Amino acid sequence: MFNIGDRIVYPMHGAGVIVDIEKVEILGKIREYFIMKMPIGDMKVMVPVDSIEEVGVRQVVDEGAMPRIIKILRGNKGAMPQNWNRRYRANMDRIRSGDIYEITAVVRNLMILDKEKGLSTGERKMLNNAKQMLVSEMVLVCGMEVEETEEFIAESVEIFDEEDSIDDDESISDVESISDDESTNEHKENSSII
Repeated sequence: MFNIGDRIVYPMHGAGVIVDIEKVEILGKIREYFIMKMPIGDMKVMVPVDSIEEVGVRQVVDEGAMPRIIKILRGNKGAMPQNWNRRYRANMDRIRSGDIYEITAVVRNLMILDKEKGLSTGERKMLNNAKQMLVSEMVLVCGMEVEETEEFIAESVEIFDEEDSIDDDESISDVESISDDESTNEHKENSSII
């Protein structure tokens, strides 16, 4: 169970901080809700307490996840279906998972695809939503401003580093965690970037 002050991610919405827990009557039924304040646009979202597990609410990642997120952003565009409809469904499944690494890969892939040939209206909206989810979590993890985080993501996608990247060919969810030593070194190297 989460408490006031916890930083959580609500899949398909993004990350925020629980600022209150309220009981609200809707259609004659009283339910308890976490009131989550999002770092983007000072928006507040009500998250039903009794369904947090089924919707996939999770805690925000820690700073140790940042080197891997940066590697994904700097990776090659992963293989995606040519048919926009299939590509849209595959990307939507990745976003719905709520997994920060999957969302990061969707952002990277769609940003690269947008540069190569442009995006349909639906895919552009998907990119904006996925980017908002990624930005909201990175803001909470790194303590950066929203604009600063958006610029960092754009710059990271621009920087392709074959030696220091993760792309979809490596199956993002199967990539081994960075060892503590590498993580510490990379965190020191990237601390000036983040």
